[in-house]
Amino acid sequence: MSSRRNHAFLLHRSIFAVVLAGCGSNGSAPCTADGECPSHFCKADGTCGPAPTDAAPQADAVDGNTSGVCTPNHDGMISLPELPLIAGRMATFRVATNATWSTAGQANMDGTRTWDLTGQLSGDGDHPITLASPAGAWWAPDFATATYAASLSSSSTLLGVFNVSASGVTLLGVVSPAAGNTKTELTYDPPARILALPFGNGATWNTTSTVSGYAQGFISSYTESYQSRVDQVGTMKTPYGDFPVLRVATDLTRTSGFTTLLTKRSFAWIAECFGSVATVQSQDFGSGAEFSDDAEVRRLAP
Repeated sequence: MSSRRNHAFLLHRSIFAVVLAGCGSNGSAPCTADGECPSHFCKADGTCGPAPTDAAPQADAVDGNTSGVCTPNHDGMISLPELPLIAGRMATFRVATNATWSTAGQANMDGTRTWDLTGQLSGDGDHPITLASPAGAWWAPDFATATYAASLSSSSTLLGVFNVSASGVTLLGVVSPAAGNTKTELTYDPPARILALPFGNGATWNTTSTVSGYAQGFISSYTESYQSRVDQVGTMKTPYGDFPVLRVATDLTRTSGFTTLLTKRSFAWIAECFGSVATVQSQDFGSGAEFSDDAEVRRLAP
């Protein structure tokens, strides 16, 4: 496998998971386990939430002008104030690779679906994910509009560089933690739109980007096309708790000239005030609207 192909595989297999992560600071009763809370929902910050569907993290505005508790209004829409995308935030995700879990979930009488990721999967491990500030980073001068950077995979040190605005979340580039002869510094032109804000059920957005720069010290250039739509509404059950979610399906096609290098499908289950509470990536060149042969499964954990 070439270094470019290896880099690209790592990039897409976890892009939604690193884009969104929430943590909380609201609540009064301390806890270490769900059973210690009247609501049976102990949040990641060690305080009891009012209920699994209503527990909310602290959510500061991106511009820093306001600060307060984000409370889900369950209006079926996700907007910027309902996404905890602030440098310095951290969350823990339970991650399994090459797992077997069906993305179809269970159909409900009202047309929604329920997905359950509370059980153990083979190879599970807990991984903290931090949204890092660009300040002082070696790559910061080349990404002046960056909001934060985050690790792209539990098995890679590469960082995705993201911008957040009222109109959406975009991927600006991919970088290595350090500069040098084997550095990675790839830019997306135009930036790849990961989320278009605000969005609700049925929303769609597409981006085709030229990816160019250095991958592990080698000059690299290829094209990536992302096609995303909100295709399902329902409840995602995670080790952290149960969340009302919108599911975003994204299809990636990577090409070089007239050659298709990769196709891949991902799902992200997004909840108000928590962001992405679960993500699943297909195997390379996987087919079918739903799948159970998963390259990577992530879900929010206490």
